[in-house]
Formats: sequence, structure tokens, C-alpha cells
Amino acid sequence: MSDETERHRQDNRSPALHFEMVRYQTVPSLAGIVTDICGYREIRRGHFRIVEYASLTVPLVISFADPFAIGLGRDPGDNDRFASFAAGLYAGPVIIESSGAACCVQVNFTPLGARQFFGLPMSELRDRMIGLDDALGSEGIALRERLGETRDWETRFAIAEAFVISRLAEPNELSPEVAWAYRTVIASGGRTRISALAGEIGWSRKHLAAKFSDAIGIGPKTLSRIVRFNRALSLSKRQEDDWAGIAADCGYADQAHLVREFRQLAGETPTALAALA
Repeated sequence: MSDETERHRQDNRSPALHFEMVRYQTVPSLAGIVTDICGYREIRRGHFRIVEYASLTVPLVISFADPFAIGLGRDPGDNDRFASFAAGLYAGPVIIESSGAACCVQVNFTPLGARQFFGLPMSELRDRMIGLDDALGSEGIALRERLGETRDWETRFAIAEAFVISRLAEPNELSPEVAWAYRTVIASGGRTRISALAGEIGWSRKHLAAKFSDAIGIGPKTLSRIVRFNRALSLSKRQEDDWAGIAADCGYADQAHLVREFRQLAGETPTALAALA
């Protein structure tokens, strides 16, 4: 589940009738590492479907009830069920289905924060979900048991936050060059040329791409695409139907380029996506 509500749609038009979601803003020391922690509980049986669009959120989901069915760029199948898991970045739409009995805590990491927290190459999570035991080992299983034994959201959030802080106490070095390049892409709205980034650092484009893949799971070009897409999606809330202007503002070659990117990253055309908002 993404922490930005505008990045998903629900096929039933009354989402408040079937789930509750509680959000917790983490302590300032986690700024730039964790965006927030949320609690999610479904309160009505049924078949529910959410489509999330390409984002820069790396979620850790810890479940106490029924699993979700998740498909990357497609409808999930019978073997695509996940309860407690970590998911890497994916440059496309994610389809999530549930039966009305899901309950979980979700920690939403930034890409740089995820690398520090998990302490493994984020390329291992790219375009996939991995189970809690594979992501965090026995510590993750113990965390799930503690959270499952607790009944109120506030205590669950405090436990999850303390767990994140304790893992970050173990140093997992992050390349300062990659961190700088990542933040530069974000600050530019995805419009910085990759060759310029590599030249500023003194690396080749190939070396920069390899280091990016290790640190956050995707290359700088894909990162730029996702950043531009989300900026365009945000601008569409204020510049309704001005897709040519939005394309120009966000650095697309033309409106046709913007449409192709929306199809790939959201599975919808810009106008169809706007109609679902």
C-alpha cells in the first residue's frame, strides 16, 4: 500500500466503509529514512481491489490476518499471496486485492532509507516482494509476534518505530555520491541529465547506474521517470486537462511522450487517470 492516496484507486467507491487506516508521523531522527508508519484494518468482508501507481515508497508490511494478493503490472494469481513482506521499487502499476479480513502495520521507507535499514542491495527487492523472514530474519519474526500480541495502534507504532531505530544503529554505509545524485534528481523533478550527474561525480554512466541499482534498486534513468510521472500527476490536480502544458513543465518531449509514460507507470492514460481521481 502506498502512503499517497492519490496514487491508487479502489473499485468500490466507498473506501471508508470497508477499512480503517491510521497514520503515525515518526520522530524527527527518521526524517529522510521513513516517511510514516500506518495501520490498516479491513472491517467488512468482500472483494476489494486497489491499483497503485509507480512511487518511490519501499514498504515493509507486517500482517496479523489474511494475506493480500499482489500482482506487478497484472492481476494477481492464486500463487501471488503475501502476508508479511518487504517490496522493492517497481516502475509500473501494482494491483492489490483482499477479501476484507486484512490487518497490518506498514512502515514506509524512502529508497535511501530502505538501503540503510535492510542492509542489503536493494536490487534484490527490485520488482518483487520477499517474505519477512528473508528480509529481516528471526528479528522480523519476533517483531511480527510482538505487534500481533498488541491490540492498539499507538503501541504498535511505538514498537515498530523503536525496531527501525535499533536496526539503524548498525552502520550500513551508503555511498555519498549516490545519495547526492539521488537528491539531485528529486530536487530537479527528474529533469537532470544522467550524463551531467555522472560527470559531476567523476563516474561513467554505467558505473553510476550500477551503484544506483545496488543502493535503491533502480537506475537513475528509471528514478527520473518515476519522479517526472508523480510530478505530472500532482500538477494535473491544478492544471486540469492542460496535458500539453504539464508535459512541458515536467520535461517530457511532448504530450505523446507523457501519455506513453502514464501507460507504463500507471497502466492508464492521463485522461483516464484524471477521471478516476
